[in-house]
Amino acid sequence: MDGIHNQADPQYWSKLQLVADTLKGIQGPVVVVSHVDPDGDAIGSSLGLARALKALGKQVTWIARVPRYLSFLVREGEASPPIERVPEGTTLVVVDAAEPSRVEGAPVEGFVINLDHHGTNPRFGDLAVVDPSKAATCQIVKELIDLLEVPWTPDLATVVLTGLITDTGNFRFSNTTPELLYTAADLIAHGVPYAELTDRLQWRPQAYFTSLAQVLSTVQFHFGGLVVTAHMPPGDYEDDSDDYVGQIRYAEGSQLAVFLRQRGPDVKVSLRSRGGVSAQAVAVKLGGGGHVPAAGATLRGVTLEQAYPRVLAAVEEELRRSGYLEAA
Repeated sequence: MDGIHNQADPQYWSKLQLVADTLKGIQGPVVVVSHVDPDGDAIGSSLGLARALKALGKQVTWIARVPRYLSFLVREGEASPPIERVPEGTTLVVVDAAEPSRVEGAPVEGFVINLDHHGTNPRFGDLAVVDPSKAATCQIVKELIDLLEVPWTPDLATVVLTGLITDTGNFRFSNTTPELLYTAADLIAHGVPYAELTDRLQWRPQAYFTSLAQVLSTVQFHFGGLVVTAHMPPGDYEDDSDDYVGQIRYAEGSQLAVFLRQRGPDVKVSLRSRGGVSAQAVAVKLGGGGHVPAAGATLRGVTLEQAYPRVLAAVEEELRRSGYLEAA
């Protein structure tokens, strides 16, 4: 898989210190953005860093389209609308975006700092700290905020902890390491209302459950039950959530879960894997990216009916590579 680097960065701390020193020395404005369809890690890491930089007295604009289930984390007026150009002299900090084409809210131009944990990240920008051994970009941001010597408050710790919780599946996924749990404990010690936070992160609008019933009616099993798929049937739905893949990934015996959703002329594909199967490898074959256990892609200009064969062909190739199916 050319262009994929999933190993830890041996120069991680020196690079992170350079970013901290650079941010401390910035005199001009800073714009902080993340990726399209932001999740808990995208919102938590970008908002956490924006709040930390504001605490340092920096002129910060945080640009984000906050999903409904995370809106409780954001103060009124804290999120700004997208911009078409980055003003001269502005530092653009891109957080948790695997590649420039995934960045939402501002063009990737000017002086760019890239903070991320995706193995498919091409290390774009003038300064890049990319470490796929980190479970979440919020883990990187937590360590950066420590280097910035910004005092921790409950509000700051809560948004950063959110990314750790969501990107580890409430500390259930294989990326939950002792290091990560120590980091989470440190954040909780700064006054995070942990039980309230974990409960609130599971809230969904009532329309979600109506849509979930429709999704579950499409569930199919492939390759002897190794793969479970589902899609959002055509229609108008009030809920726009994409965490349905998290509902089907627990089908007994499955090594890969795939959820497809038509969005205009394209089909978005979400993948979750276990047991040596790489969701990342499947996503890359489909033109996307992500992590080994969780990844995604967008198939342009296709229908659901056209998307399924392409997805299953890529899935079959990965099942053969990982030894679940005999090599062709």
